[in-house]
This record gives sequence, C-alpha cells and structure tokens, in this order.
Amino acid sequence: MYYKTLQLNWANHNDRARFEDVWLFKNHLFLHFQADVDKAVQAARNAFKLGSPWRRMDASNRGLLLHRLADAIERDAAYLAELETIDNGKPYAVSYTVDLPKVVKCFRYYAGWADKWEGKTIPIDGDFFCYTRHEPIGVCGQIIPWNFPLLMQAWKLGPALATGNTVVMKVAEQTPLTALYVASLIKEVGFPDGVVNILAGLGASAGAAIARHMDVDKMAFTGSTEVAPT
Repeated sequence: MYYKTLQLNWANHNDRARFEDVWLFKNHLFLHFQADVDKAVQAARNAFKLGSPWRRMDASNRGLLLHRLADAIERDAAYLAELETIDNGKPYAVSYTVDLPKVVKCFRYYAGWADKWEGKTIPIDGDFFCYTRHEPIGVCGQIIPWNFPLLMQAWKLGPALATGNTVVMKVAEQTPLTALYVASLIKEVGFPDGVVNILAGLGASAGAAIARHMDVDKMAFTGSTEVAPT
C-alpha cells in the first residue's frame, strides 16, 4: 500500500515536505507540512460549527456511524492486521487475533454510549429549575504513539466522536498506515467532511503545531515523558 495523501477534510495536503516511513522491507514517502495542520484544524472547526451536518446529527445516528465503522474494520480485519504487522513489526497472529477484535469492540462500546450521555436535574432552593447538560467541547487534538497504532486510534477516536466532537489526530510517523486506512473507512461509512482529520508527521513539527494551535479546544496525548516536551 502507498499513500500519497493524508486525510484532511477528504482533500489533498501540501506536498512540499516529506518524511520516510521505514517498513521492514522497503521505504515509502509520506508528506507533512505546517500548512497541513492549519488546514486540518480549519476543517475540524468548520465541521463543528452550529448548523453543520455533524452538529445537527442525532446522538443515536453518531452511534450508528460508529457501529458502521466497526463493521467496516471487522470486514477488512485481515488486511488491517497485515498492514499493522508490516508497519509495526508485531506478529500477524497478534495483530489479527488480539488487536483487531479489541479495536472493533472499542468502537462498538462507544457507539453504545453515544445516546446515553445524560445530564441531571438538581433540586436547589427557591423557585428555580436547575439542570446540567453535557455538550461536546469542540476540536480535539490527538497524538498517539507507535506501539498499538490501531488500538490507540480507537481509544482516542471512539469517545471523542461518540460525544460529538471533531478530531485532528497526529499518528506516529513510524506507523501511519493503518490509521490512514481507517480514515478511508471513516469516509466510506458516511462521517461528514472534516469530522476526522489524520496527519502523519513528526512530533516536533506536526505534533507541536497541533498542541499550540489556538483553534484546538482540547489535547489528548499518549506517549513518553521524553517525547511530550517536543
């Protein structure tokens, strides 16, 4: 498999900078650039605007989309396991029998939660009606490591999408293949444009640009204490 485009609002990215993704067998080139981060964040911001298809979507339909994504991953499990093994180096048996089933279960778990985020009424003094309501926070920047590429992606995407947020995810530059393939499945099953944006870039450039971006409302990072400051 060879990717020459990232998943930024289902559009092409800037092609002026490249980095190598080293497989066990051969090298392939992927692209990253500062402008791609701005483009991805803007796409996520537009998808989160009031009145957008994503903001108007019923919570139950968000859950349905996550179930469809789980179905698509389950359908392509053998291919995804092969990609995970090529990119990450773990045995195919582990990718296929351990990682892929857990990825599917993770997305199904959060699909079930999509319409069950409940507020509460609070009996306060006086002639008042007091209640709480959970709202999506907005654009979520997410950075994941190389050791469990598919699972890390599922653990980050599942809760963010179930609760109605949009995502800009920076995957590990060493292991971008399965994340990019899952991004193509996200498009296939019908998520609106801009809801999920996947970047494969270096932490010091793409990751740092996401973390300091003023239009990113929340950051989720999984990685070492050595990598985090970069």
